[in-house]
Amino acid sequence: MRAMSTFSETVIDVWNGWEIRVLLLLSLLFQVILIAFGSQRKYSTIIWMRFFVWSAYMSADSVATLALGILARNVGGDSAKRNSNPNISLHLFWTPFLILHLGGPDTITAYNLEDNELWPRHFLGLVVQTAIAFYVFVKSWGDNHLKLIAIPVFIAGIIKYGERTWVLRKSSTENIRSCLLSDPDPGPDYDEVMRKKKKDRNYKPPPPALLPQRYSGSPDDYLYQAYYLFNRLKYLFADLILGYYERKDCYSMISNKSSEEAFELVEGELGLLYDVLYTKATIVYSKYGILLRCSSFFSSVFAMVAFALIDEHPYSPVDISITYLLLVGAIALEVYAFVLVLLSDWTRLWLADHLKPVRIGKMWSRTIFKYNLIKFCLRKQDTMWIRFQKFIGIQELVDKHLYVDCEDIDAELQELIFRILKERSENINSLTDVNECKKLLSYRGDCVLDKMKCLERFKWSTIEVEFDHSLLLWHIATQLCYWDDVKKWTNSPESLNKYSKVSKCLSDYMLYLLVMYPNMLPEGIGQIRYRDTHSEASRFFLQRRREIGTKVEGACHELYEADTDLLEEVKGDETKSVLFYGSRLAKQLQSLESEEDWECGKKWEMINKVWVEMLAYAAVNCGWKEHGQQLRRGGELLTHVCLLMANLGLSEQYRLHKFSIPSAFPTRQHISRLNACILKIF
Repeated sequence: MRAMSTFSETVIDVWNGWEIRVLLLLSLLFQVILIAFGSQRKYSTIIWMRFFVWSAYMSADSVATLALGILARNVGGDSAKRNSNPNISLHLFWTPFLILHLGGPDTITAYNLEDNELWPRHFLGLVVQTAIAFYVFVKSWGDNHLKLIAIPVFIAGIIKYGERTWVLRKSSTENIRSCLLSDPDPGPDYDEVMRKKKKDRNYKPPPPALLPQRYSGSPDDYLYQAYYLFNRLKYLFADLILGYYERKDCYSMISNKSSEEAFELVEGELGLLYDVLYTKATIVYSKYGILLRCSSFFSSVFAMVAFALIDEHPYSPVDISITYLLLVGAIALEVYAFVLVLLSDWTRLWLADHLKPVRIGKMWSRTIFKYNLIKFCLRKQDTMWIRFQKFIGIQELVDKHLYVDCEDIDAELQELIFRILKERSENINSLTDVNECKKLLSYRGDCVLDKMKCLERFKWSTIEVEFDHSLLLWHIATQLCYWDDVKKWTNSPESLNKYSKVSKCLSDYMLYLLVMYPNMLPEGIGQIRYRDTHSEASRFFLQRRREIGTKVEGACHELYEADTDLLEEVKGDETKSVLFYGSRLAKQLQSLESEEDWECGKKWEMINKVWVEMLAYAAVNCGWKEHGQQLRRGGELLTHVCLLMANLGLSEQYRLHKFSIPSAFPTRQHISRLNACILKIF
């Protein structure tokens, strides 16, 4: 018992001696992780990396705060003990580095948009943590000359922590909106004009405001064009309204591009938006930001040189090594951040007048995720590992991620989306009625079906049901039609035309959104309807496990051959499952080939266009906040489609009339002032 007590005391003594060292090293490690991987979120969808960054982001402040508390406890202890142990003085010298770490790297200020909205909490943290550090600093002022060396680092830490709080505030939705609103404009003084008219009948009131500024740069400079469009995107993101001429301007810029070029511009816009929402871009690329970067760098260099010039260190070799590691780490992080600044798109924008026109680099993952209902229902359901997952309540979460496929965005898919949206935008530019505009944006398959004279036959699966209901119906039908055609025409799916493959891809992608991010789709009971459909499909395939095994084509064949004549009589409204209704829809689609002027290619062209319409409908009905959230996850195709539609004028956030100018409308003077403010970053 005595030996056990002695061992416990030894462990406690060792931990008391190492706790502040471990916490300091952990804090530095988290900063390295955040600056190295923080910006990777923009164009990476790797789950482990996102978890890595999330863990570091959530832990960094807590570890630094805990370390500050321990230092405050130590400095408030026995002064005689402090003087007898010189290592404690060196530990107190580490205090400014914790404030420096709390300021965070330039590559990530907010993990999600909610962090920007909670900037008052960070401001309170700035006040409290700085006060604690100042208390430690003042309390230990007379100890030794290390405090003089620490002063520049302490000031640099306060500056970086203040930067972080200021950027969070500037990136909040309310602040973005208020910054974009123009000054109140009461318009011409009607009373004064009438008085002058009475005095002089020939008097003419001053002309109206000048038209908004138009793009006048090189058509080959894609980065500058993306920046120009980005200035309009900020109005859309803040839920403000742009004018008639903005619609025409954006449309003229992007309508004459190829699909690849159009998506490249959209990628550039969203990349710049990510920087504004999630990094310190709003201050780093300013004159003040450059000065602050230089002061922080030279402060760390000064502290490094001054510490190295001390003749004799009365401290332990371990603490001296940790101190050098903190100093070298601070300098290295500043140098790395400066290199990132030099290589950034913002710097290339600054040097646009001195460089050749440049193309836009990779600013999102350029991938699309797919989730297949039938494939998911065929998974093994009764293993010990699955039972364990059910026991701890993570089975549904694990299954969702394990059965998600990922592939690169296909050029044919981009070309098809751009062509269909461009055709639709040609119609909206001639509209002057708001209701007609809303109608054009409300199509979710019915427009295509109407053009192909199939609306009466298929409206039960589109406009007569909710969007999530329609999505599930067409997802099931698309899978059944695809594998039925594979079996009918050839044993190899590669021989099917491009429309069938693109349709299957979009079908799986839209179901992925319904399952993983239902908030990005129009409101409804999609989750309930999906769970009921999944439950019925699992039961159906389990009963036929011997015949179909885990083969998707066999499962699709069994479901396609199921009798659907008595669905209304048997199913009624007891369940929200649409499994067999999807089978009925597949049979109706396949029956088109037996009719005159119809063949397999035409059928798949129709299905393809239906999916593009559903994709566009989901895009315009998804809030900009949800789109902004996806930027930190590598981006979503739905977000790019939404912005592409806005650039083509397919948005309700534009005025349809030439002279109906809202208060938030960016006049030429306002845009010039806005651009001047943004260009101060250079």
